[in-house]
Amino acid sequence: MSNWDKEVDILVVGSGAGGLLAGLVGAHNRAEVLIVEKAELWGGTSATSGGGIWIPGSDVAKAAGFDDSLDDAFTYLRGLSADNVPDANIRAYVDNAAPMLRWVMANTPVQYMAFPYPDYHAENPGGSPTGYRTHLPMPIDGKVLGDEIRTLRFASPAASLFGYLNWHFSETSELLYRMKGWMKNLVVNMGRYWFDLPFRLTSRKDRRLTLGNALVGGLRMSLDKIGVPLWLNAPLKELVRENGMVTGAIIEKDGKATRIGVRKGVVLAAGGFDKNQAMRDGNAPLYPKARYSGGVSSNTGDSIRAGEAVGAGTMNLQSAWAAPVFHVPGEDRGRLCTIERALPGCMMVNQKGERYLNEAASYHIVGQQMARRQAEHGDADPSWMIFDHEYRHKFPMGPLYPLMPTMMHSKAVRSILKQGRSIAELAERIGIDPAALSATVARFNTHAAKGEDPEFHRGVAAYDKMYGDFRHGPNPCLRPLDKGPFYAMPIYPGDIGTNGGLLTDANGQVVDDAGAPIPGLYAVGNNAASAMGESYPGAGVTIGPAMTFGYVAARHMTGGNA
Repeated sequence: MSNWDKEVDILVVGSGAGGLLAGLVGAHNRAEVLIVEKAELWGGTSATSGGGIWIPGSDVAKAAGFDDSLDDAFTYLRGLSADNVPDANIRAYVDNAAPMLRWVMANTPVQYMAFPYPDYHAENPGGSPTGYRTHLPMPIDGKVLGDEIRTLRFASPAASLFGYLNWHFSETSELLYRMKGWMKNLVVNMGRYWFDLPFRLTSRKDRRLTLGNALVGGLRMSLDKIGVPLWLNAPLKELVRENGMVTGAIIEKDGKATRIGVRKGVVLAAGGFDKNQAMRDGNAPLYPKARYSGGVSSNTGDSIRAGEAVGAGTMNLQSAWAAPVFHVPGEDRGRLCTIERALPGCMMVNQKGERYLNEAASYHIVGQQMARRQAEHGDADPSWMIFDHEYRHKFPMGPLYPLMPTMMHSKAVRSILKQGRSIAELAERIGIDPAALSATVARFNTHAAKGEDPEFHRGVAAYDKMYGDFRHGPNPCLRPLDKGPFYAMPIYPGDIGTNGGLLTDANGQVVDDAGAPIPGLYAVGNNAASAMGESYPGAGVTIGPAMTFGYVAARHMTGGNA
């Protein structure tokens, strides 16, 4: 028996939503739990995200009038997922997702609403074009967290206003389309933020928690209530396996190695290898640039390598949650581009001035297509978002805000925005042949005027329409680019995290290459190979499985699944 410095029932490595929930469920099942986080901030990539979870057959969706079928959901996921993902893992997710959400809403301040957000491939068998499988968290008052809110990660700049003001999904739409009352509500929210005194004098944090901040903040409140400790600046160094079983781990705390023994198990929930350039080079050549990833800087794959060192198998390490991203000089990660591509008055072209995809498709599909285009032709990194003055006035384009004069934006944002009085002049500014870009725009405009896109069918799918401008017809995603001056901004093939990782079974238990479970070791979220394979079926299939398998794993190690 090892000489431990500390013993607990369950050690959770990582403080994203999957890890926090695994710790909370374990503690509710009378286990002594310790959560450790490598970084100086807690919440992981979950905190920076939209906080959405994809949950088939939920009570919330049923209350909203959507009577879902779990068999349909399984058919939908199975049709999209990789062949090497076992049926049992997909079935475990589908069957346990709704019970997990029911448990969360009953035992934490986190409350979710189902949204009419179509599945990304809603036309596939089992898909839902009407939505209600994607759920988003409601805002929470973060004052309950006390000083712990100071070490909660900020939302992503792409999921907040001006990089500090938290907003909810419905508020995003209100501001995007400048609906009635939008200015009043913006002023109220700005006032609430700036007059949060005396807290505002010592922190930029918005204590009204929304999206991913609301999710992890609410889970942390519940962990605090039952006394579960969370160590910051405490990276995992290695796992300890004795007689075939993982019996503990070595954690660095206060600069020295601390040996933590476990009586029930270790849950690895520390994310993927988003920011590990060497691991990307060796495993994911299609997504080679760590700086474009939207993952947090501490996601360097430490726990995946620690799992491999004790015999764990891995799967789909070549895969990532692909996405088109903007990159502002000086920022440590890419900004996910979701809504902008579907709005009328813009298009995406490669470095030859050609369109090569449906801009309004899901960010995963667009990210994959950009990455493949770059690998095959070398002309998509960067690609260019082209938009006209009407778009510039109405809508955001990544870090560029409408109604806000260009000179009021930061120097970094101004440095990546290009402008021309004509399409030909704009083409010269971005190094594209003016004749080629002019021809592309002219062809696009001819069809867009009729609401058509015969090349790539933008605005046909239910998902495309969701992010289009509902006020614009006949196609909410298409309008000619004919209102000069014209603008361009570089957009890159990136991702919001890697999604290949340790092999796990239907209980979230890590297995070896032969499929045999490693007793005492579990992995969830991007630490584990995703049950989605290389697909992205709908909004929330990153955090949804992370939380579901965190719930399943904690119940399995405490006997709650019996």
